Amino acid sequence: MPRATVTTTNPDTIELEYETFGSPTDPALLLVMGFTAQLVAWDTERCELLAARGRYVIRFDNRDCGLSTKLDGQRIDPMAVMQAQLSGQPVPPTPYTLSDMANDAFGLLDALDIERAHIMGASMGGMIVQTMAIERPQRVLSLISVMSSPGDPRAGKPTDEALEVLLSAPPTDRDAYVANSARTAVWSSKKHLDLERLAARAALAYDRSFYPEGAPRQLAAIYASGDRTEALNRLEVPTLVIHGRDDTLIQPDGGVQTAEAIPSANLLLLAHMGHDLPPALWPLIVDAVTSHTEHAVETARKD
Repeated sequence: MPRATVTTTNPDTIELEYETFGSPTDPALLLVMGFTAQLVAWDTERCELLAARGRYVIRFDNRDCGLSTKLDGQRIDPMAVMQAQLSGQPVPPTPYTLSDMANDAFGLLDALDIERAHIMGASMGGMIVQTMAIERPQRVLSLISVMSSPGDPRAGKPTDEALEVLLSAPPTDRDAYVANSARTAVWSSKKHLDLERLAARAALAYDRSFYPEGAPRQLAAIYASGDRTEALNRLEVPTLVIHGRDDTLIQPDGGVQTAEAIPSANLLLLAHMGHDLPPALWPLIVDAVTSHTEHAVETARKD
Protein backbone atom coordinates (compact mmCIF):
# COMPACT_ATOMS: atom_id res chain seq x y z
CA MET A 1 0.00 0.00 0.00
CA PRO A 2 1.20 3.58 -0.62
CA ARG A 3 2.10 6.08 2.09
CA ALA A 4 1.64 9.83 2.10
CA THR A 5 3.87 12.29 3.95
CA VAL A 6 1.66 14.85 5.63
CA THR A 7 2.75 18.20 7.09
CA THR A 8 1.27 18.65 10.56
CA THR A 9 1.61 20.93 13.54
CA ASN A 10 2.17 18.11 16.01
CA PRO A 11 4.67 16.62 15.11
CA ASP A 12 6.08 18.40 12.05
CA THR A 13 5.32 15.56 9.63
CA ILE A 14 3.78 12.12 9.74
CA GLU A 15 3.29 9.32 7.25
CA LEU A 16 -0.15 7.87 6.60
CA GLU A 17 -0.68 4.43 5.10
CA TYR A 18 -3.63 4.45 2.71
CA GLU A 19 -5.42 2.56 -0.04
CA THR A 20 -7.81 3.67 -2.76
CA PHE A 21 -10.64 2.01 -4.69
CA GLY A 22 -12.27 3.15 -7.91
CA SER A 23 -11.47 5.96 -10.31
CA PRO A 24 -9.83 9.22 -9.15
CA THR A 25 -12.12 11.02 -11.59
CA ASP A 26 -15.12 10.09 -9.41
CA PRO A 27 -16.13 12.14 -6.34
CA ALA A 28 -13.82 11.31 -3.43
CA LEU A 29 -15.16 9.54 -0.34
CA LEU A 30 -12.68 9.56 2.55
CA LEU A 31 -13.24 6.87 5.17
CA VAL A 32 -11.97 7.60 8.69
CA MET A 33 -11.86 4.72 11.15
CA GLY A 34 -12.32 4.75 14.90
CA PHE A 35 -10.41 4.22 18.14
CA THR A 36 -7.36 1.95 17.58
CA ALA A 37 -8.99 0.49 14.45
CA GLN A 38 -6.91 0.07 11.30
CA LEU A 39 -7.94 0.81 7.74
CA VAL A 40 -8.76 -2.88 7.22
CA ALA A 41 -11.72 -2.35 9.57
CA TRP A 42 -13.31 -0.76 6.50
CA ASP A 43 -13.89 -4.11 4.82
CA THR A 44 -12.47 -4.36 1.31
CA GLU A 45 -15.79 -5.68 -0.03
CA ARG A 46 -17.66 -2.65 1.34
CA CYS A 47 -15.11 -0.27 -0.19
CA GLU A 48 -15.52 -2.03 -3.53
CA LEU A 49 -19.30 -1.70 -3.31
CA LEU A 50 -18.99 2.05 -2.78
CA ALA A 51 -16.46 2.36 -5.61
CA ALA A 52 -18.83 0.45 -7.91
CA ARG A 53 -21.43 3.14 -7.17
CA GLY A 54 -19.16 5.86 -8.56
CA ARG A 55 -17.09 6.92 -5.56
CA TYR A 56 -13.30 7.23 -5.32
CA VAL A 57 -12.92 5.53 -1.96
CA ILE A 58 -9.93 6.25 0.28
CA ARG A 59 -9.23 4.38 3.50
CA PHE A 60 -6.21 5.02 5.74
CA ASP A 61 -4.60 4.31 9.10
CA ASN A 62 -4.90 7.12 11.62
CA ARG A 63 -1.75 8.21 13.40
CA ASP A 64 -0.70 5.87 16.23
CA CYS A 65 -2.40 2.97 14.49
CA GLY A 66 -1.76 0.39 11.80
CA LEU A 67 1.17 1.23 9.53
CA SER A 68 1.02 5.01 9.90
CA THR A 69 3.40 7.04 12.07
CA LYS A 70 3.44 6.12 15.74
CA LEU A 71 4.37 8.53 18.50
CA ASP A 72 6.45 6.04 20.46
CA GLY A 73 7.17 6.90 24.06
CA GLN A 74 4.78 9.83 24.47
CA ARG A 75 2.83 9.03 27.63
CA ILE A 76 -0.51 10.41 28.79
CA ASP A 77 -3.17 9.47 31.32
CA PRO A 78 -6.47 9.71 29.41
CA MET A 79 -8.49 9.35 32.62
CA ALA A 80 -6.83 12.48 34.02
CA VAL A 81 -7.75 14.30 30.82
CA MET A 82 -11.35 13.13 31.10
CA GLN A 83 -11.65 14.15 34.75
CA ALA A 84 -10.25 17.60 33.98
CA GLN A 85 -12.81 18.09 31.20
CA LEU A 86 -15.70 16.96 33.39
CA SER A 87 -14.66 19.16 36.32
CA GLY A 88 -13.93 22.25 34.22
CA GLN A 89 -10.27 22.22 35.22
CA PRO A 90 -7.37 22.92 32.82
CA VAL A 91 -6.81 19.91 30.60
CA PRO A 92 -3.32 18.37 30.84
CA PRO A 93 -1.23 18.69 27.67
CA THR A 94 -1.90 15.81 25.29
CA PRO A 95 0.29 14.51 22.44
CA TYR A 96 -2.44 15.56 19.99
CA THR A 97 -6.16 16.27 19.66
CA LEU A 98 -8.94 15.43 17.22
CA SER A 99 -8.05 18.66 15.40
CA ASP A 100 -4.58 17.27 14.72
CA MET A 101 -6.12 14.05 13.42
CA ALA A 102 -8.51 16.07 11.24
CA ASN A 103 -5.50 17.93 9.87
CA ASP A 104 -3.89 14.58 9.07
CA ALA A 105 -6.91 13.64 6.97
CA PHE A 106 -6.83 16.93 5.07
CA GLY A 107 -3.12 16.40 4.52
CA LEU A 108 -3.86 13.05 2.91
CA LEU A 109 -6.40 14.72 0.61
CA ASP A 110 -3.73 17.30 -0.26
CA ALA A 111 -1.27 14.53 -1.11
CA LEU A 112 -3.87 13.00 -3.42
CA ASP A 113 -4.58 16.41 -4.99
CA ILE A 114 -8.21 16.36 -3.81
CA GLU A 115 -9.65 19.76 -2.96
CA ARG A 116 -13.08 18.63 -1.71
CA ALA A 117 -14.37 15.25 -0.55
CA HIS A 118 -17.27 13.47 1.04
CA ILE A 119 -16.06 12.37 4.49
CA MET A 120 -17.39 9.38 6.41
CA GLY A 121 -16.21 8.43 9.88
CA ALA A 122 -17.08 5.64 12.28
CA SER A 123 -17.00 6.02 16.08
CA MET A 124 -13.89 8.14 16.86
CA GLY A 125 -13.69 8.55 13.09
CA GLY A 126 -17.12 10.19 13.26
CA MET A 127 -15.70 12.66 15.77
CA ILE A 128 -12.76 13.35 13.45
CA VAL A 129 -14.96 14.01 10.40
CA GLN A 130 -17.23 16.26 12.47
CA THR A 131 -14.10 18.21 13.41
CA MET A 132 -13.03 18.36 9.76
CA ALA A 133 -16.41 19.80 8.75
CA ILE A 134 -16.33 22.34 11.58
CA GLU A 135 -12.79 23.55 10.91
CA ARG A 136 -12.68 23.49 7.08
CA PRO A 137 -16.24 23.24 5.77
CA GLN A 138 -15.18 24.61 2.38
CA ARG A 139 -13.33 21.35 1.73
CA VAL A 140 -16.22 19.05 2.66
CA LEU A 141 -18.80 18.01 0.07
CA SER A 142 -20.83 16.14 2.65
CA LEU A 143 -20.49 14.58 6.09
CA ILE A 144 -21.48 11.07 7.19
CA SER A 145 -21.11 10.43 10.93
CA VAL A 146 -21.54 6.76 11.88
CA MET A 147 -22.06 5.36 15.41
CA SER A 148 -20.53 8.47 16.95
CA SER A 149 -21.41 11.41 19.21
CA PRO A 150 -20.98 15.21 19.40
CA GLY A 151 -18.56 15.11 22.32
CA ASP A 152 -21.13 15.99 24.99
CA PRO A 153 -20.22 13.60 27.84
CA ARG A 154 -23.92 12.98 28.43
CA ALA A 155 -24.51 11.79 24.86
CA GLY A 156 -24.05 8.15 23.92
CA LYS A 157 -22.58 7.01 27.24
CA PRO A 158 -21.41 3.39 27.04
CA THR A 159 -22.86 0.68 29.20
CA ASP A 160 -20.61 -0.42 32.06
CA GLU A 161 -19.99 -3.76 30.35
CA ALA A 162 -18.97 -2.16 27.05
CA LEU A 163 -16.71 0.38 28.76
CA GLU A 164 -14.96 -2.36 30.72
CA VAL A 165 -14.10 -4.23 27.52
CA LEU A 166 -12.98 -1.05 25.75
CA LEU A 167 -10.58 -0.04 28.50
CA SER A 168 -9.17 -3.51 29.17
CA ALA A 169 -5.57 -4.03 28.10
CA PRO A 170 -5.50 -6.47 25.17
CA PRO A 171 -3.59 -9.75 25.49
CA THR A 172 -0.16 -9.60 23.89
CA ASP A 173 -0.13 -13.25 22.79
CA ARG A 174 -1.64 -13.73 19.32
CA ASP A 175 -3.90 -16.66 20.16
CA ALA A 176 -5.14 -14.95 23.32
CA TYR A 177 -5.72 -11.72 21.40
CA VAL A 178 -7.79 -13.48 18.77
CA ALA A 179 -9.79 -15.36 21.41
CA ASN A 180 -10.36 -12.11 23.29
CA SER A 181 -12.22 -10.73 20.26
CA ALA A 182 -15.30 -12.60 21.47
CA ARG A 183 -15.59 -10.03 24.27
CA THR A 184 -16.45 -7.35 21.70
CA ALA A 185 -19.75 -9.18 21.19
CA VAL A 186 -20.92 -6.96 24.07
CA TRP A 187 -21.29 -4.10 21.57
CA SER A 188 -21.70 -6.04 18.33
CA SER A 189 -24.93 -6.40 16.35
CA LYS A 190 -26.75 -9.19 18.18
CA LYS A 191 -28.85 -10.41 15.25
CA HIS A 192 -25.82 -10.49 12.95
CA LEU A 193 -23.22 -11.68 15.47
CA ASP A 194 -20.53 -13.84 13.85
CA LEU A 195 -17.80 -14.88 16.28
CA GLU A 196 -15.73 -16.47 13.52
CA ARG A 197 -15.72 -13.18 11.63
CA LEU A 198 -14.72 -11.30 14.79
CA ALA A 199 -11.82 -13.72 15.28
CA ALA A 200 -10.69 -13.42 11.65
CA ARG A 201 -10.73 -9.63 11.83
CA ALA A 202 -8.76 -9.71 15.09
CA ALA A 203 -6.15 -12.00 13.55
CA LEU A 204 -5.82 -9.70 10.53
CA ALA A 205 -5.38 -6.65 12.75
CA TYR A 206 -2.85 -8.38 15.03
CA ASP A 207 -0.73 -9.65 12.15
CA ARG A 208 -0.79 -6.30 10.38
CA SER A 209 0.11 -4.14 13.38
CA PHE A 210 -0.34 -4.93 17.07
CA TYR A 211 0.23 -1.59 18.79
CA PRO A 212 -1.68 -1.08 22.06
CA GLU A 213 0.61 1.82 23.03
CA GLY A 214 -1.33 4.16 20.76
CA ALA A 215 -4.65 3.59 22.55
CA PRO A 216 -4.11 5.97 25.53
CA ARG A 217 -3.01 8.78 23.21
CA GLN A 218 -6.02 8.39 20.91
CA LEU A 219 -8.38 8.21 23.90
CA ALA A 220 -6.79 11.34 25.40
CA ALA A 221 -7.32 13.11 22.06
CA ILE A 222 -11.04 12.34 22.26
CA TYR A 223 -11.37 13.60 25.83
CA ALA A 224 -9.18 16.69 25.30
CA SER A 225 -11.22 17.85 22.32
CA GLY A 226 -14.37 18.47 24.33
CA ASP A 227 -17.95 19.11 23.25
CA ARG A 228 -18.56 20.02 19.59
CA THR A 229 -22.31 20.65 19.94
CA GLU A 230 -22.18 24.45 19.73
CA ALA A 231 -19.91 24.37 16.68
CA LEU A 232 -22.12 21.72 15.04
CA ASN A 233 -25.11 24.06 15.51
CA ARG A 234 -23.47 26.40 12.98
CA LEU A 235 -22.58 23.72 10.45
CA GLU A 236 -24.04 24.07 6.95
CA VAL A 237 -22.52 20.91 5.45
CA PRO A 238 -25.01 18.30 4.16
CA THR A 239 -24.99 15.61 6.85
CA LEU A 240 -26.15 12.04 7.28
CA VAL A 241 -25.98 10.44 10.73
CA ILE A 242 -26.11 6.63 10.92
CA HIS A 243 -26.44 4.78 14.21
CA GLY A 244 -27.45 1.34 15.44
CA ARG A 245 -30.28 0.91 17.89
CA ASP A 246 -28.36 -1.95 19.56
CA ASP A 247 -25.13 0.04 20.10
CA THR A 248 -23.89 -0.29 23.68
CA LEU A 249 -20.47 1.36 23.23
CA ILE A 250 -21.87 4.67 21.99
CA GLN A 251 -25.55 4.32 22.74
CA PRO A 252 -28.12 5.54 20.19
CA ASP A 253 -28.68 8.93 21.82
CA GLY A 254 -25.13 9.78 20.71
CA GLY A 255 -26.30 9.63 17.12
CA VAL A 256 -29.61 11.31 17.88
CA GLN A 257 -27.91 14.25 19.57
CA THR A 258 -25.39 14.54 16.72
CA ALA A 259 -28.24 14.80 14.22
CA GLU A 260 -30.16 17.24 16.40
CA ALA A 261 -27.08 19.46 16.71
CA ILE A 262 -26.52 19.81 12.94
CA PRO A 263 -29.09 21.87 11.02
CA SER A 264 -30.95 19.83 8.39
CA ALA A 265 -29.05 16.63 9.20
CA ASN A 266 -30.73 13.34 8.27
CA LEU A 267 -30.76 10.53 10.82
CA LEU A 268 -30.78 6.83 9.93
CA LEU A 269 -31.35 4.63 12.99
CA LEU A 270 -30.88 0.98 12.11
CA ALA A 271 -32.55 -1.86 13.95
CA HIS A 272 -30.31 -4.84 14.77
CA MET A 273 -27.10 -2.81 14.36
CA GLY A 274 -24.65 -2.46 17.22
CA HIS A 275 -21.26 -0.77 17.28
CA ASP A 276 -20.16 -2.40 14.05
CA LEU A 277 -21.05 -2.57 10.38
CA PRO A 278 -22.20 -6.16 9.73
CA PRO A 279 -22.20 -7.40 6.12
CA ALA A 280 -25.97 -7.98 6.20
CA LEU A 281 -26.45 -4.19 6.46
CA TRP A 282 -23.89 -3.17 3.82
CA PRO A 283 -26.42 -2.89 0.94
CA LEU A 284 -28.64 -0.60 2.99
CA ILE A 285 -25.72 1.55 4.19
CA VAL A 286 -24.16 1.75 0.72
CA ASP A 287 -27.53 2.84 -0.71
CA ALA A 288 -27.88 5.50 2.00
CA VAL A 289 -24.36 6.84 1.52
CA THR A 290 -24.70 6.88 -2.27
CA SER A 291 -28.03 8.70 -2.13
CA HIS A 292 -26.77 11.21 0.43
CA THR A 293 -23.59 12.05 -1.49
CA GLU A 294 -25.45 12.35 -4.80
CA HIS A 295 -28.01 14.70 -3.26
CA ALA A 296 -25.24 16.80 -1.67
CA VAL A 297 -23.50 17.28 -5.01
CA GLU A 298 -26.77 18.13 -6.79
CA THR A 299 -27.64 20.69 -4.11
CA ALA A 300 -24.19 22.27 -4.36
CA ARG A 301 -24.58 22.60 -8.13
CA LYS A 302 -27.92 24.36 -7.74
CA ASP A 303 -26.42 26.75 -5.22
